[in-house]
This record gives sequence, structure tokens and C-alpha cells, in this order.
Amino acid sequence: MSHLTEQHYPSVTELALSARTLTAERPDLCALRRIGTSRAGRPLHLLSVGRAEQRVLVVAGAHSNEPVGGPTALHLAHRAVHDEQLRSGVSWHFLLCADPDGASLHRASAPRTLFDYHRQFFRPAGPEQPEWAPSVLPADEWPPETRALLGVIDELQPYLQVSLHGTDLGGSWVQLTQDIPGLAEPFAKSAAQLHIPIETSTSDAAGWPISGPGVHVMPDPGTDALFPSLPEDVTRSTWHHVHRYGGRTAIVEVPMWASDLVDDPARHPAPREALQQVSRRLRAEALRVEAVLQETGLREAKEQSLPADCAPLLRAARWALGLVPGLAEDWLRPPPDDATMTYVSSIDAFGRRLPLRAAAMLLRVLDATQDPLAARLERMVAEWCASFEDHFRARWVPVEHQVEHQSRTVVAAARHARVVTH
Repeated sequence: MSHLTEQHYPSVTELALSARTLTAERPDLCALRRIGTSRAGRPLHLLSVGRAEQRVLVVAGAHSNEPVGGPTALHLAHRAVHDEQLRSGVSWHFLLCADPDGASLHRASAPRTLFDYHRQFFRPAGPEQPEWAPSVLPADEWPPETRALLGVIDELQPYLQVSLHGTDLGGSWVQLTQDIPGLAEPFAKSAAQLHIPIETSTSDAAGWPISGPGVHVMPDPGTDALFPSLPEDVTRSTWHHVHRYGGRTAIVEVPMWASDLVDDPARHPAPREALQQVSRRLRAEALRVEAVLQETGLREAKEQSLPADCAPLLRAARWALGLVPGLAEDWLRPPPDDATMTYVSSIDAFGRRLPLRAAAMLLRVLDATQDPLAARLERMVAEWCASFEDHFRARWVPVEHQVEHQSRTVVAAARHARVVTH
């Protein structure tokens, strides 16, 4: 299946240049400053529009393989500059990229197919992700990107933080650390206008309370997780840090490729059997990747022996594979009584995604080391990408639609959260 497009996601450098241009054009409204430095020495830039004391913090680029956040943040900054009503009583603050090191390794800026996307794929291991590090690491081991983000939250004390995320294939959804009444309606209207499916029962928020279709509210701390094997504690992430200032966080997801299979609220006729099949396939595909790791000797390879950029790729591949046994076991547990077609499809996509990502990142390591097994692994990645696209009937969502839907949702969240908070 081919999805020829003319999309382009700007690089971190391009985003910073555009932000500088906007600041130079409107120095009365805008300010651009460096609020931290990445592990590799790259700058972390914050673009601010307006000076009102009620603040919205928008975080882009927390996951390097989700590039839509950067252009959305820049689009919103331009809107805030040119729309007095949008900045009436509110100042807007945009962290242009929370993980510039990761963004430098995920190089699929203009993917035409899922294979193009995965051929240059990178998503760091969980402990190296800025928003998630506090949920799995002690404070003295947090990366500088995490410390910079927490520092900005402490400084701004926003009434709303919005984290801009994206999924490779599926639908759109919102996660909230606390409910924002009224958000579900404009979110659904925007998705319908732009022909973006709503992922009404995403695996990312399995078992969470629902505020409206595709709008999920995080459960109270201590609530039993539906997938207990996952290591992260969401209540310790940077998303919850705003709560100490009376704020809340919205996480806005939008797909690169859409699938109507994740927008089907009908009850699944046999969810247990379907999830057992997903579990078996996950184990089998992960074992195929593990076999390549063993055959190449990379399962036990020392990072210092690898070419430049290979160490984070290999760490991330190993970390993704490490999640498989627990998740495969989680999915053998009895599903919810009301499990929908969307619920099963979302888990199905998650199960395909995990070994595919591990294989794609391992393939980049084999390319760099000129390992003869690269050709075999590339065929595996291509096969899994084609199966993923075909099964989910993937259709490309134009970048401008991704950005527009995410922007509309952010504006709606800011408006409704302001009413709730104040």
C-alpha cells in the first residue's frame, strides 16, 4: 500500500529559526529564551507570547517519533500573536522541543509510508524520555531535559499544561490529569470536520474514566492499572507537576495515518479470543527480533564498542523488547465486560507497534555496523509495516489537518480549563 504525500515536519533548528523571526517581528509581544540544555548540549527553547499572569504552557517534542507537536506549537504562537482574543488575559508559552537529542535521531521528516517512517525511527527508552523519567527514576538521576521542564512549570505555574503527542497509526484522543468539562464537544467537532477518527477506547488510557468520546481522565492514585506490567507511574510524571499550583494537564494525540477501525464503539463479539491472538503474535514477533539480537551479538554488546548514535538506538530496542513478556501476559487477563471493537483494535495496534519499533531501531544499528543480517531484518520490518497498513486500512492525515486539529483542541482546552480553574 502506498501513501504518496507532500508532508514535511520541520526540524528543531527550523522551529527555532521561525520562532526567532516571529520574536523579531513582534518584540512587544514575544520573547524567546533558552531554558536548559540537553544531555548532548542542544538548547531547549521557550517561546512566550503575551505577559498575562494566567498562563498556558504547551510542550512539544516530548517523544521524538511524534513530530507534529513542533509545527502545532509554532502555529499556535502565530495565532496568539495575531488574535487579541486568544491572548486576552492569557499568556502562551511554548517549549518548542522537550527532547532535541531524540529529535536528532528520529529522521523521518517526510515519510510517505509506514516503512519510510520506521526506516529512520527512534523513540528513546522510557527512562530517557523527559516527561516519563520521574515516573521510573529517582530524582538524582533525572535527565537535564526533565529538570528544565519542571523548572519552567515551577516558574510559570500554569493553570493548564498541554503536551502535544501523536500516534503513527490510529485515531485522536485526549488524556487529562483532571477533567475539563466541555472539552469533549469541540474536540469531537474538530475531528469530524477534518475526517480524523476518534480513538474512543485507546490502550494508552485503558480502564480510565471517560469525560466524552475520546476524552479520558486519569484515575486517582492507587487505582489498579488494567495493564499492571507497564513500569511507569503516570502520577509521578511531569504531567502531574502542575497540580501543586492548581493546574492540570491535557495530552493531545493526533494520528499521522488514520484508521476507522479505532473509531468503532460497538461491543466486540469475542474480545478474549482476539486478545489471546494479539498476545501470541506479540510474543512470536518479539522472539524474531530477539533472535537477530542474539545472532549479531548485540544482546550483550557494550555501548562504547558501537558507532556514534547506535547506543541509544540499541538501548531503546532492548527496552521495548523488555516490555513484551509482561504485556503479553496482561492481555491474557479477562478483558472488560464491555470491551469494544475500538478497545481490541487499539491493543492490536499497540501489539504490532512494539516489536516493529524494536526491529526498526535494531536495523539502523545493523546498517551502521554493516552487519550482513541487515537485509533480512529490513525485509521483516517492511513485511510488518505493510501488514500494519493493510489490516488497519491506513490513510494519511495531511500535516495541516494534524496541526489544525491539535491546535483547535489546545485552544478549547485552554478556554474551558480557565473557566474551571478561575
